[in-house]
Amino acid sequence: MKKYLSTSTLASVVLFFTLACADVKITHSWKTESSQQNKFNKIMVVGLFTNKDRGLREQMENHLQGDLQELGLNAVSSMKRYGPNSFEQLNEDALLSKIEDDGVDAVLTIVLLDRKKEKYYVPGRVYFSPFYSYHNRFGPYWGVMYERIYSPGYYQSRTKYFWESNIYDLKTKQLIYSIQTESFDPDEASALAHRYGKVIINDMKQKQVLL
Repeated sequence: MKKYLSTSTLASVVLFFTLACADVKITHSWKTESSQQNKFNKIMVVGLFTNKDRGLREQMENHLQGDLQELGLNAVSSMKRYGPNSFEQLNEDALLSKIEDDGVDAVLTIVLLDRKKEKYYVPGRVYFSPFYSYHNRFGPYWGVMYERIYSPGYYQSRTKYFWESNIYDLKTKQLIYSIQTESFDPDEASALAHRYGKVIINDMKQKQVLL
């Protein structure tokens, strides 16, 4: 029996796989060899984003803060605590003095390193059927191939995002952990932030970064 997927149905299928691809993939993860499990009094989560990505920054910080708190750690969001522009006019010494005076002894950064547009082709009609059901006679074969060739397809684009997060121990001023990841199209900022936080927390737990 012939089974076709219409363009609208196909779009739903494509959307399903696009959302599946939105999962965060770890490309590199590192922990300093000299680091054991670290116990901090207060961890500040800070996103380094442009102003146009402020909403995404807020979501990312909030979710990571919550994920750290679920582990029993004292974590704060830099946007909630200091506002979106509080660090812009500060030099390094003034920044460190400000957050250390607030009891922060570790910083977890979230950085959007880069983004790249990608195009992919979606065929107008996709055919699912056993090979023998239409190849063994010319009529069915003609009908299937005609539909496949002459049903118009279209191009869609998606954006690939490259992320990095680091943890800095403010007592030693040293990097103790770093992770780089990739993801697609954060159209739903909350869903992306949730997934990103879970991936990072799970990797830190496996590497025993935090106590």
